[in-house]
Amino acid sequence: MSKGRKIGFVIGIIIVIMVFCGAACIYIKNKYTIKTVYVQGNIHYTEEEIKDIVMDGRFGDNSLYLSLKYRDRGVKGIPFVEVLDVDILAPDTIKIVVYEKALTGYVRYLDSFLYFDKDGAVVESSGVRTLGVPQITGLEFDHVIVGEKLPVENPEIFDSILKVTMLLKKYGLTADKIHFGKPGSVTLYFGDVKVSLGNDPATLEDKLVLLPGFLETLEGKAGTLRMETYDGESGKYVFKPE
Repeated sequence: MSKGRKIGFVIGIIIVIMVFCGAACIYIKNKYTIKTVYVQGNIHYTEEEIKDIVMDGRFGDNSLYLSLKYRDRGVKGIPFVEVLDVDILAPDTIKIVVYEKALTGYVRYLDSFLYFDKDGAVVESSGVRTLGVPQITGLEFDHVIVGEKLPVENPEIFDSILKVTMLLKKYGLTADKIHFGKPGSVTLYFGDVKVSLGNDPATLEDKLVLLPGFLETLEGKAGTLRMETYDGESGKYVFKPE
């Protein structure tokens, strides 16, 4: 084969490859253009906010590209979110699964909401309050570093916080605020109702078992439900209206 023919042959091969690649790109673009999006696992962010975050950029409407982009990797720069997964349900349909950072509670510090995990490490500092995460009061500290534990005098308090929040979740209760006083007393706040639980960890769950029923009867009222002393036989507690 002459030199000229070889060059022509190579050029022909290149043209065929380019045409094939172009056709493949057009096929992928048309076949995998997203029309339907489902969002799962989001608490702090709305569905639209999650869609805007994930589907941003030049190929943000391509399901194949997004599934590869978010496969087995965490995300940075998005407060409260640990991982985002994109699953292809159909070429034009995706499901975005949001794995948010585990939040046990938050404290107010200056003008910010400081969210911390079960170990007391500050996960995020935000100017926005997240619904469903209780405010924790009674903790004393003089500085905060995101990513490190709150420098409280008694770090064991975070075990108590975790126990209370887990029991609240177990019995379907969402407190607005949980106050940890001295010596070890726990007070819950549900709207205008304050619930004083006392400082006996051994009877804590026994009281919280009864609490959903009590709160139902106190709906629309304001005052303090005194549950410091547990009476296993009568189950009677005093409610003091404001």
